[in-house]
Amino acid sequence: MKQSATLIAPAPAQRRLDWLQVAAGFALLSCIVMVWRWGGTVADSQAYYDTARWLRGELPASSLEAPFPYRLLVPALAAALPGELRNGFAMLNWLLVTLAACLASAAVLRAGLGPRRAVAAGLLLIVSLPTFWYAPYLVVDPGSVCARAAFVLGVVSGQPWLAAAAGLAGTAVREENILLLVWLVAMRRIAILPGLAVLAAALAWIVAVRWWLVTGLPAYRWTPGWRQVLRALGDWRSLASIAGSAVLVAPLALLGWRGAPPVVRPLAGLLALMALPPLYAALCVRVDGRAVWGLYPFLLPFAACAGRERAARR
Repeated sequence: MKQSATLIAPAPAQRRLDWLQVAAGFALLSCIVMVWRWGGTVADSQAYYDTARWLRGELPASSLEAPFPYRLLVPALAAALPGELRNGFAMLNWLLVTLAACLASAAVLRAGLGPRRAVAAGLLLIVSLPTFWYAPYLVVDPGSVCARAAFVLGVVSGQPWLAAAAGLAGTAVREENILLLVWLVAMRRIAILPGLAVLAAALAWIVAVRWWLVTGLPAYRWTPGWRQVLRALGDWRSLASIAGSAVLVAPLALLGWRGAPPVVRPLAGLLALMALPPLYAALCVRVDGRAVWGLYPFLLPFAACAGRERAARR
């Protein structure tokens, strides 16, 4: 009996992932998903593209439109890449999507859910409507999703400095990611003084960008109003993109909610906190499926738990 138990027990290598193969597979798959809309610019993606052109000295600052130039990190990285800007920006987003999938898989693996569920989490991020419809455009959302995935990995694996660095980088991508650092400090996931120092650094970055690095832009204001809500309820394209972005990940996350291990459960509060900015934006401006896409890093660990209780009973 002992011999048979030894024969069927999984070897240690079976509980790990070959990250080189996983990253290569994710990179190939994300390229296949994204290539059909590679390097497009429309609406705010044009504003991010113009920001990168301004950083290269190709456009005057007067051509920029707030608040998009304040989200500086991804356009700055794209502008620093050699070669044609449009292709370089799209390639940067491809790399960020691939890295985000790897980080999501790593978080699920560190949560003890196994390599199959870990790979499935990465696949859910790549084979999705947002990766096909939005990621190839020249937007900064892939950078934000990647930073949030790194933050979740830091939380799940008990590495507060990884989470702090990811929150700081995420704030440089999109300003609402400073809430990650607020949560990190409020939940005592990091020592108070170092956590406050990182939070102060994020605030200093936001101030420096708006009043020193990118200046002279016309003021903008997002004011909530019922007219915008009614307009949003009649915008079937926006509603379809939101539903399409949530159609698979959100139901799986609900199914896996009860079976999530204790290390994953604190992400529920983080998910609720990070849902506030897109909800407020929906009261002020038009929103689309990217509002759901930004929540993927917090939903995927729960989605990876779908069917876990049933499998344990079997």
